[in-house]
Amino acid sequence: MRSRIFVFGLLIGIIPSILFSLGFSFVYESEVEKAEVLSVTSESQILGNDILTSGYLKSPTDDAVNITLDSVAQSLSGRILVLDKTLRVIKDTYSLYEGRTVIWDIALKALSGATAYDRDKVNKFLTVCVPITGETEETADPKMAASAPVKRAGTVPVSGVIMFVCSMENTALSRNSQGSFLILFLAANIVAAFGISLFASKRLTAPLRRLSSEIADVEKGFSEPVLKENSSTEVAEISDHFNSYAAVMKTMNDSRQEFVSNVSHELKTPLASMKVLADSLNSMEDVPVDMYREFMADITGEIDRETTIINDLLTLVRFDRGSDELSVSSVRINDLLELLMKRLSPIAEKANVELVLETFRPIVAEIDETKFSLAISNLIENAIKYNKKGGYVHVSLNSDHRYFYIHVEDNGIGIPEESIPHIFERFYRADKSHSREIGGTGLGLAITQTVIRMHRGEIKVKSVLDEGTRFAVRVPLKYITEEKDVAAEENENEDF
Repeated sequence: MRSRIFVFGLLIGIIPSILFSLGFSFVYESEVEKAEVLSVTSESQILGNDILTSGYLKSPTDDAVNITLDSVAQSLSGRILVLDKTLRVIKDTYSLYEGRTVIWDIALKALSGATAYDRDKVNKFLTVCVPITGETEETADPKMAASAPVKRAGTVPVSGVIMFVCSMENTALSRNSQGSFLILFLAANIVAAFGISLFASKRLTAPLRRLSSEIADVEKGFSEPVLKENSSTEVAEISDHFNSYAAVMKTMNDSRQEFVSNVSHELKTPLASMKVLADSLNSMEDVPVDMYREFMADITGEIDRETTIINDLLTLVRFDRGSDELSVSSVRINDLLELLMKRLSPIAEKANVELVLETFRPIVAEIDETKFSLAISNLIENAIKYNKKGGYVHVSLNSDHRYFYIHVEDNGIGIPEESIPHIFERFYRADKSHSREIGGTGLGLAITQTVIRMHRGEIKVKSVLDEGTRFAVRVPLKYITEEKDVAAEENENEDF
């Protein structure tokens, strides 16, 4: 990138300079040429007057005119030819073509009444042909005018042509001087562009090189974000975004490590219990049948617990991979909740907890019945397990034109305020002291949240320690195939 910035900056500096030099040279040369032609044209008009008034075209022996022509030719460092209307040379300051008739395109153009010029860049001279206009004795005489060129209506007749052949040496020297200046200008621009490009390439890529070095350090391990680019450029934004990304990745890495640790612990605990029970049986002779049955029942319970953990883990893995798609169908939510309450009533009776279901209207929604039943069942079962003897679990169902709402409320032990943000994390237990006696895998709420989000729904919780907990679930009546921003609806009704 540094080399590209350098080359780009160099081209940005050089190309405009070259274009400017070429344009300036062309304009300068064109303007000098126009000035030279204008000067010669003005001189020719004066000479044309003298030639007409003296009758020089008819009798080219006028010494005053000849002296003037020679003097002007010498001052211009060139040559003057005077041609009559038949293109016969009546005066040549070089005395080479006098008396000869020349057929030159440039002379023919001038004879038609227009000033014409031609530049010989190789030999460095400029040829200008200027018509001699005005009435002469010949053109004034109708009989003599018959042989003259056709005279257009409203135009002045052309009596002859003055041809100037001027040296352009001085102009060439001036152009060379101007070219030297442009070369110096171009060289200065190239040097300046080189220096600026080198400086800019180093300055602009320095933050990126630092970021690259620091990113390489971060790649060695997700430590605290180390990017500290304080420049007020896009690089600072990249630094901030990467810091945020590194923080997220660190959190994910920590969560992954904690998850693996929790999985190992949860899977190892039932195995350890089974081993202790089995070793106890093996170490005793003539084990009583009652004790044998008791120990085997405990082993069966630990096996069931292990199976539950593995099944829950597999469920979460399928959800994470997106391989477990929803099988959506229209379901009567009232009937679904009644069935869940009936299944969980033995657990509630055993824990001396009252189950209450309240529905406000018949509701039919598009859900995956199996997965959604698992999610709501986890909420109700947790409300029973983490309750007090003689407590209650109140489940309510309601809806509006877009969503249906399920509230699961209990008056149990509640959740500590500092634990509420973490209760949907895998294997997290708010009350670790009762986790063993209550049971469960610590994955139920994680599964519940995942299932509800798969249905494009939302779940929220409010709890007061030793007073109770309230879970609020909101799910669209019609299954939405794409996720939508529901922030506006959440702001309208934060508690659903």
